[in-house]
Amino acid sequence: MISGIFGKTKPINFILLLGFLFLFYWFVHFVLYENHYEPEQLVIKFVVLGVLLFSVFIVDFIVKRNQITTTNSYAILYYTLLIVVFPEVLLDDNAVFCSFFLLLATRRLISLKSLKNIKLKVFDATIWTLIASLFYDWAILYLILVCIAIYFYEPKNIKNWLVPLTGILAIGIIAFCFLIITDNLDFLKNHYQFSFNVDIIAYWINSTKLAIYGIITIITASLVFIKMGKLGVGKIITMRLIAISLALGLMVTFLKTTNDTYPVLITFFPGAIFLAKYVELIKKATLREIVLMVSVVAPFLILMTKMILK
Repeated sequence: MISGIFGKTKPINFILLLGFLFLFYWFVHFVLYENHYEPEQLVIKFVVLGVLLFSVFIVDFIVKRNQITTTNSYAILYYTLLIVVFPEVLLDDNAVFCSFFLLLATRRLISLKSLKNIKLKVFDATIWTLIASLFYDWAILYLILVCIAIYFYEPKNIKNWLVPLTGILAIGIIAFCFLIITDNLDFLKNHYQFSFNVDIIAYWINSTKLAIYGIITIITASLVFIKMGKLGVGKIITMRLIAISLALGLMVTFLKTTNDTYPVLITFFPGAIFLAKYVELIKKATLREIVLMVSVVAPFLILMTKMILK
């Protein structure tokens, strides 16, 4: 039943998932957490919601354009289900914006496999990553992904390695000029603190949901690589980039998560890719349907448990 709907790419899939996310976003704010907003605050929330919904299109675009999976909608399904598992991410506007810009950066890096306009794509990815770091300082770690992508695709061209430095310099000059105009030169010093609070370790120990999610995604990624052993080198490199993105996302999540900051959203794209790829590689249709049923039911059981224990 579920594979019959999401096993193919159909417009109805977008209507179902985007419609659900629209309603779920307001449900989380007004019902689950009982928040209240002034009219001007609601405008900001609508902008955040728009960015979140557009992120689903970007996820689907990346998957289809680079043929990461076959013609199905499992990736955007799992992306949506992960939001149900972690509804608190919808309270963190920075998480939504940071995830959005990292998606744009990842899109450019994965497209390097065509070996066309490499310098432009690396420059774009660097810019998007730096913009993402304006929302979470530790997101600047994704510049490592930029360097790894260069190493994977065209490491011998020295000019490619200079492009990220050009991007950093360009953003630095623009940011400096803007901060001078707005008389806010202390922003960079106050924002890029790269602090590590030992309480984070206690938070992770007490957060069973986060720990289980991390374990499941790592195991799923490992199984996917084992099953993909016979596929072409090009697809393996793409999946390696996504795996590194997942590792960096988990690292940022570990370093940045607090009681009011939920960067786990930035791991949902690579996490959804590996979950979708795993389901896709299941050969038995009955087993695939069972896995999909469990995948859909489990997030809502977790949500119901959260509401009951609230």
